[in-house]
Amino acid sequence: MARRLLLLHHLRRRYSVSISSSAAEDMVVSSLRILSSTNPSKPSTLPPPPIDPDPDATATSSTTATATATLLSPADRLRGVFLLKPPGRAALHRALSSTGIDAAAALSPEVLSSVVSQGNFSGAATVNFFDWAITSSKLPPSVDTCNIVIRALGRRKFFAFFEPTLEIMRKNGVFPDISTLEIVIDSLIAARHVNTAVQLINTYHFGLGVWQTCQRKEVFTVLINCLCRRSHVGLASSLLQASRGETIDLDNHMYNEVIGGWARFGRVDKVEHFWEMMLEDGLVPDQVSYCHLIEALGRADRAEEALQVFEKMIHEGYCPTTMAYNALIFNFISVGDFDRCIKYYKDMLDNNCPPNIDTYSKMIRAFLRERKVADALQMFDDMLSRGILPNTGMITLFIGPLCTFGPPHAALLIYKRSRKAGCRISMKAYKLLLERLARFGKSGTVLQIWEEMQESGYPSDKEIYEFIVNGLCNVGKVDAAVSVVEESIRKGFCLGRVIYGKVNNKLLEMDKVETAYNLFKKVRHARAIANSRNYWRANGWHF
Repeated sequence: MARRLLLLHHLRRRYSVSISSSAAEDMVVSSLRILSSTNPSKPSTLPPPPIDPDPDATATSSTTATATATLLSPADRLRGVFLLKPPGRAALHRALSSTGIDAAAALSPEVLSSVVSQGNFSGAATVNFFDWAITSSKLPPSVDTCNIVIRALGRRKFFAFFEPTLEIMRKNGVFPDISTLEIVIDSLIAARHVNTAVQLINTYHFGLGVWQTCQRKEVFTVLINCLCRRSHVGLASSLLQASRGETIDLDNHMYNEVIGGWARFGRVDKVEHFWEMMLEDGLVPDQVSYCHLIEALGRADRAEEALQVFEKMIHEGYCPTTMAYNALIFNFISVGDFDRCIKYYKDMLDNNCPPNIDTYSKMIRAFLRERKVADALQMFDDMLSRGILPNTGMITLFIGPLCTFGPPHAALLIYKRSRKAGCRISMKAYKLLLERLARFGKSGTVLQIWEEMQESGYPSDKEIYEFIVNGLCNVGKVDAAVSVVEESIRKGFCLGRVIYGKVNNKLLEMDKVETAYNLFKKVRHARAIANSRNYWRANGWHF
């Protein structure tokens, strides 16, 4: 009973702005009664809003219904059904249907990925949810949609549930293809089940049935690709050598995969060995083969020989590609020769080989490691001017080193230009910027970035409030810092003792004893609530 009252009190405070307290109380109590019912096989619906003689009752009812619909996302509502553990397949399907979410909407890539990939969904729950979604849908989903479930099972190593999932697909007219096989093999190899993955191409394990639509060469190519991608190049090399002279016709792609795998380890001898095997089988090395050879020589600290191979490739009539230039530029980056790195970058532009995102990412990060900030900013501007937009993680990697040395001006330029170009900034990048700007006393910029962070949809947490309070205290804006501390307390955050001690000392230095005492009482109450919350969560009471 006490736990229900605590949960009721928390939800009333959370939704006190959007709905009336009496309506919220009735809604929460009714929802708790539903969740605690002893017969979950009978689906229940939320109770109607309370009847209010007030003429504004209609508006209140619509507000309550809207709040009820927005309490949980569709994925959370679907996952929540499994908390009740409905007995039997029919009861589970009725409970999932009673959530008000159509099966077609549940099979959308966004909702399906959120349901099966997040949280602690078990393998059985994943299969049961997929069974309901695919059998209740009017139209069968595509293979790509079903591959989302296969990938989620493989990522969590639920290999025993591959076969039931594939059986559900076949019963509903969806047959696995070569992409499904690649996901299964890659998941097995990533989990160190390499022997099972190798035997998969010769057996009917997991009931894939890909032989009906795929040739043996395609399956063997997928196996070689997955082995080389997961750094099992030795086994891939053995399989490739064993398959010579058999029914499988080896092509340049298979050889290039193995050569590329050895090139990542800098094994020039292995690269040359398979190069000779290609020639013995009557295959001519192509541009990709030369690129892998250049990469292998560079990783073996033989950059000059790699340059000779690059010139030989051009002399033999192969046009230099972006991949070849990237391999050459990365070699010079690894040895610290930035002059020739920039030289071949300019040659790349002159020969109409457009740089890609990998080119700019490697060069900018290399410049930042050497603290060549001006060159990094110039390269970043070139990247944006060519319409190549960095992703969220890449921007964070650029801002991170700039927030470890010197003033935050360069990091601020990266942030502003990325935001102007339409790139999404991560929460980690915002925290790095706020912390660095607060340390340098840029309180105005801190507040501006804080506002932009909230506009981007990121909620403020304890660290954000501490950075802002620290920055305001550093420039003497103690009253504003007190306001931010009070706001953090209203949001349910209790700042650390170091930050609170800094604010308290500033107030005492300014003889604002009464303000310091009032703030002390609020912080003491907030800390008591935080300690209680930590105690609840330590005992498994996640309110």
